[in-house]
Amino acid sequence: MAECLAARLAAQEEQIRLLTREVTTLQDGLILGVDATDAAAASPELESLRTENEKLRYRLLHLRRGLRAELELERQRGTKGSKDPKQNTSKEQDSNHRANNKVKPQDAKQGDRNKKKDRIQDEGGLKGVMKTGPGYIAERLSLYEVLKKENDAILAKKAAGSEPITVELPDGRKVSGRAWVTTPYQLAAGISQGLADNAVISRVNGELWDLDRPLEQDCSLEILRFDNEDAQAVYWHSSAHILGEAMEQFYGGCLCYGPPIENGFYYDMFLDEQKGVSSTQFGELETMCKAVIKEKQPFERLELSKETLLKMFKYNKFKCRILNEKVTTPTTTVYRCGTLIDLCRGPHVRHTGKIKAMKIYKNSSTYWEGCSDMETLQRIYGISFPDSKMLKEWERFQEEAKNRDHRKIGKDQELFFFHELSPGSCFFMPRGAYIYNTLTEFIRDEYWRRGFQEVASPNIYNSKLWETSGHWQHYSENMFSFPVEDDVFALKPMNCPGHCLMFSHRPRSWRELPLRLADFGVLHRNELSGALTGLTRVRRFQQDDAHIFCAMDQIESEMKGCLDFLRCVYDVFGFSFQLHLSTRPEKYLGDIAVWNQAEKQLENSLNEFGESWKLNPGDGAFYGPKIDIKIKDAIGRYHQCATIQLDFQLPIRFNLTFVGKDGDDKTRPVIIHRAILGSVERMIAILTENYAGKWPLWLSPRQVMVVPVNPSFEDYAKMVCKQFTDAGFMADSDLDSGCLLNKKIRNAQLAQYNFILVVGEKEKMTNGVNVRTRDNKIHGELSVAEVLARLTLLRQSRCRNAEEEF
Repeated sequence: MAECLAARLAAQEEQIRLLTREVTTLQDGLILGVDATDAAAASPELESLRTENEKLRYRLLHLRRGLRAELELERQRGTKGSKDPKQNTSKEQDSNHRANNKVKPQDAKQGDRNKKKDRIQDEGGLKGVMKTGPGYIAERLSLYEVLKKENDAILAKKAAGSEPITVELPDGRKVSGRAWVTTPYQLAAGISQGLADNAVISRVNGELWDLDRPLEQDCSLEILRFDNEDAQAVYWHSSAHILGEAMEQFYGGCLCYGPPIENGFYYDMFLDEQKGVSSTQFGELETMCKAVIKEKQPFERLELSKETLLKMFKYNKFKCRILNEKVTTPTTTVYRCGTLIDLCRGPHVRHTGKIKAMKIYKNSSTYWEGCSDMETLQRIYGISFPDSKMLKEWERFQEEAKNRDHRKIGKDQELFFFHELSPGSCFFMPRGAYIYNTLTEFIRDEYWRRGFQEVASPNIYNSKLWETSGHWQHYSENMFSFPVEDDVFALKPMNCPGHCLMFSHRPRSWRELPLRLADFGVLHRNELSGALTGLTRVRRFQQDDAHIFCAMDQIESEMKGCLDFLRCVYDVFGFSFQLHLSTRPEKYLGDIAVWNQAEKQLENSLNEFGESWKLNPGDGAFYGPKIDIKIKDAIGRYHQCATIQLDFQLPIRFNLTFVGKDGDDKTRPVIIHRAILGSVERMIAILTENYAGKWPLWLSPRQVMVVPVNPSFEDYAKMVCKQFTDAGFMADSDLDSGCLLNKKIRNAQLAQYNFILVVGEKEKMTNGVNVRTRDNKIHGELSVAEVLARLTLLRQSRCRNAEEEF
């Protein structure tokens, strides 16, 4: 077998040699000046040869691996079966000589050295294959170089006619420069080389700008480092391009989207009929990425016409789709680093060497633009940082997050599970249902205090309702719809249209406003099966959903009430939060005066609220401004749960009116969409991970465990347990006679029972219990009545550390 493989290997190498000569001949012919017609005629042949050449290189790689495996197998057989070790060594030497002409083992030590050499040779060959890459890379680079020379000439001409400009720095200082010559990096270096070295990107007149891109006019300038959110996004976007370069060389498929995300980046690739991505390939990809980083490849920006770009990316149907469907301007930009040229608005870091630590950590499959009827893509995720310490801290954080994963804790604590017969719909077990119901009761208590009226609305509506609300036109693919007789109905994905029907079912007066309708109705959204993730992305869920119908002059007071509501709830959970005011977008609907009045009221309510907040200009919905709230959990992650959104359009769509103070019966209300928990399911996931399964007493599914010291006190233990369950506590008693006392206590602590009550002869005589906590803090002997009274008060107060305050 080894001889056969070696012969095939030699034949393949000869084919590659001959094909490489032909490819070179054709390339030389094109370079030496064949006319455009001849070049076009040669292109298909050249492309065919390149493709065949590439296939042969991959086959050669597999043959080398196969030959090495076969030789290893023969070596093992020879060691076991031959009485003459020299004979086996001779045969092995002969085969290895045919394969590589270098491997000549003489003894065990020398054999190890040769194995290492063989691996190095193979890696070198692999690297050579990857550098060659798929055939389209050379053609793309060739076109790019021509266009780059043209662009450089234009920029040089502009630089020759450069005029002085003034650049204002964040501290108010002004520095001089020259249009089309001076770059942000040069100005940063003029201030401090340390500032320039640590810079990730710049912001010019509020727009992110490449550090090496010349300034064009008088402007303001900021230099951003990695600790800035915008700079992080740029840093991870540039890292995605490094990954994209490696993926093209490694897989040879068609790159799709490669954006930065909240924590890192990913790149999607279409691999046609090839196999999917495997995590076993991450090491090789990371090695290739490190090589790209080591080369410090500059990021080059080029603005080109759509027509030219369609030629450049003719091999990639996805890039052509983007150009034809998404790009509405005559020109757009590409960025190059190394062999990668990609459609991209940018900006990017100066060069690939700015990425100091990078890790590929996950892969998955997805669909083109999330549509299940489109092509399947392979997605690879990565993360990067400006130093290795930050990467190690991120890895430690990931390990901590893994240990806190709500799916793991939910299973271990028997809270909930999912089943393939109802994907995305959670089964809450009794203890999980206790958490669920306790959360909703908490919100209901606040509703009564805050003037909300709870309603119940239908789950199924005729599609005409969704046409009126606008959801049918823009959201129907995310809805579960079905025919009923001659009509189409759908399960509701949100409550607001139903609440609009409630408001409009009879005439309304200004005296009824604000009208606050709350609804825990079940909602369904048709999420893609691949997007379903535990309790954080489901198909069936409930929200603490409410809609406030109010007059324009009531917006400010209602917003203050909403903000106070969310602070009350998040304080109980121990969450800190961030507030962002998102204002009128460019494509807004409605009267600008109404928008201005509403935004002013939101701003006033935030100022009076007393918490710091940030402005997100232009980030509001087209139908109204909003306040975005992000909560921070115990390990520093941010989650968006609460929403407070103004809506001017839904009242118009449903023709909602009320009789105003002036007697006008056509006065239009404003709707405030608001939720505090958001999805109850998602909030349970966040709380599970925030507490790491150590639930506070008021929310805990395991509050009290009663442990008898021996079987003779089991009846007393059951009696004590019943007193606590009668008082509404989640209490159990451990009556396992085969388990020792210390083991029972330890089991209760590991199961996260907040309080363990040990009972024996003394406790039985005094109608008492001996109290200790899950963290083994011993409170000592107390009467059952006193323990019940204390725990009841702690539960009612929704105390976060009842074990300490007991």
